[in-house]
Amino acid sequence: MNKGRLEAFSDAVIAIIVTIMILEFKTPETAEMKALLENAPYFFAYIVTYLFVGVAWYNHHYMFSLTKRVTKRIYWLNNIWLLSMSFLPVATAWAGRFINSRGPEYFYYVVHFAWLMMYFLLSRALADANREVAPEVYQKITGMPIYGVIMKPYFWVIQVALIVAIYFFPAIELIFVILEVFVIGNRTGSDSDKLFHD
Repeated sequence: MNKGRLEAFSDAVIAIIVTIMILEFKTPETAEMKALLENAPYFFAYIVTYLFVGVAWYNHHYMFSLTKRVTKRIYWLNNIWLLSMSFLPVATAWAGRFINSRGPEYFYYVVHFAWLMMYFLLSRALADANREVAPEVYQKITGMPIYGVIMKPYFWVIQVALIVAIYFFPAIELIFVILEVFVIGNRTGSDSDKLFHD
């Protein structure tokens, strides 16, 4: 399969997801600044999700720039990964509007967790497809921080702790995602700039 077509399709879907998210941001009905501040929780949720999607796109592009093969399995896992991401506009709008309510924040957690699992399975499929034909690509993909974190037992401890924490402090889910973006998600291979430059 031509990986360029798969990347182009993924880019289009991700661009639509980000566009839908900003359309959820309602224009204030008055010219007073306090009207804008009423949307502050959604604005925060939007920024968190936008950065999350941006880092996801960068890492996705990195993996596909490395890979030598795209299989049918990769195609379908990529589609399901995009499907999980397509729920982000709804999750972001709901969590942003009811930032201190458990239901919306648990829904955002479920969408985020589904995305993480699908991203892991996609990256694993990409790594496996290159294990024999390009061992160096296999090493780079399995060496990505998010891949390594999901393989560790403490990942599941954190998930259980987060589920409990959301019950008492719902907004912690969005705070956790922003921390994830800066601590884990933005750490790509040092060769990424060179790959994208070429």
